[in-house]
Amino acid sequence: MDKVRTRFAPSPTGYMHIGNLRTALYEYLIAKSHGGDFILRIEDTDRSRYVEGAEEVIYNTLKAVGLKHDEGPDIGGNYGPYVQSERKGGYLNYAKKLIENGDAYYCFCDKSESDEGHLKSGHKDVCRNLSESEINENLKSGKPYVIRQKTPENGMTKFEDLVFGEVKIDNKEIEDQILIKSDGYPTYNFANVIDDHEMHITHVVRGCEYLSSTPKYNLLYEAFGWEKPTYIHLPLIMGQNDDGSVSKLSKRHGAVSFEDLTKMGYLPEAIINYIAFLGWCPESNREIFTLKELENEFSPERISKSPAVFDYKKLDWFNSEYIKSKSAEEFFNLAKPYIRSALGDVKVSAEKIAALLQSRVSKLCEIPDLIDFFGELTKYDTELFVNKKSKTNKEISENVLEKIKTELETLEIWDYDSLHDLLIDYAKKNELKNGTVMWPVRIAISGKAMTPGGAIEILEILGKEESLDRIEKAINLLKEGI
Repeated sequence: MDKVRTRFAPSPTGYMHIGNLRTALYEYLIAKSHGGDFILRIEDTDRSRYVEGAEEVIYNTLKAVGLKHDEGPDIGGNYGPYVQSERKGGYLNYAKKLIENGDAYYCFCDKSESDEGHLKSGHKDVCRNLSESEINENLKSGKPYVIRQKTPENGMTKFEDLVFGEVKIDNKEIEDQILIKSDGYPTYNFANVIDDHEMHITHVVRGCEYLSSTPKYNLLYEAFGWEKPTYIHLPLIMGQNDDGSVSKLSKRHGAVSFEDLTKMGYLPEAIINYIAFLGWCPESNREIFTLKELENEFSPERISKSPAVFDYKKLDWFNSEYIKSKSAEEFFNLAKPYIRSALGDVKVSAEKIAALLQSRVSKLCEIPDLIDFFGELTKYDTELFVNKKSKTNKEISENVLEKIKTELETLEIWDYDSLHDLLIDYAKKNELKNGTVMWPVRIAISGKAMTPGGAIEILEILGKEESLDRIEKAINLLKEGI
């Protein structure tokens, strides 16, 4: 078999959609699992959709997730240029060769006519039967034109897809697609075929929505006498609707781009691991894979035909597993910007706060809301002191806090062990459950029912002065019956 060569050919439209990233990942894995090459090609011929700076988004995303390309616009290669707009001249020559062979034709309809609506039977163009004299006269007069593919009017076109098996399309349903637009640029469909051939692409990976377009590509390959690539069409990625139904993933389902997900605090390695499972599964029940492990495990034969549903809860699980696997230093560096955004210049130990958070967060964006109380104790309801499980109510809490405050005031060494011993000894001496002591202390110093870490950890981080001040305020609130 020839060396496997795949290509990721995004359009620079501003962001990297999850579906595009999955395509890039599968193309990368197919190439690397066979010792092949992964090529990056920028398809920028649709100038109406071009967004300034979008190419940097593509490069940055691929770098962030570790999909290193072997050839591309930034590093070159043997089959460049790797930007379609820089290859413009060659496409027209290919199209004219098709005209010479009777596989394409000039279409002189104006823009309002040259859409699908004026095609015979909805698919075949009226200009395909113009006489040679009519064509020459139009060309001589400088009349604008596009070049269309001349597709068969009868019979079937079929091809084999690695995921969906044999696919058949009635030739009557295949439209005479535009190959060269009136501005001289090739359409995506035409440039795609030419570039794939010239770059020796062996495997073409794309979404299953392009299944019906593939016969048009194959007819072009046949017209040129070229070898066709192996096709791998991927299942749709669906999103969960509010009513429980599913539909194609879109912005109404939440974050749909890589950039959106990273802004929410998902780690690139967790995103890429999760995306690998959107339509594919390994032979084992294992779920956590590094990119290198995916290279060894991946097989396109295990890609499913069925649509995959993007599940944010599952992504949360993947992300939490990756967060837990980080060293304390690695997690601190990830969490630090979120901690500082919540607390600013508050004099507390960001390292100790990070240590509390690492096993308790599923994504980094949760951090500010979890720790804001370290910066400022906001108004809270004293009903929080009532907890059946810890056997506390407002009266018990007020009594415990008054006694604990007195003991804490005499504590000389304010560290975890000293605080732990003081609170546990107090509970033991007074024949109380540990929770009966810990609960009111934690509510007093945080004002929250749920916190990362318990009373002892929070007391240590807040320090003696701030902790005693908060306990005093809680006692007064309870006395006032607020």
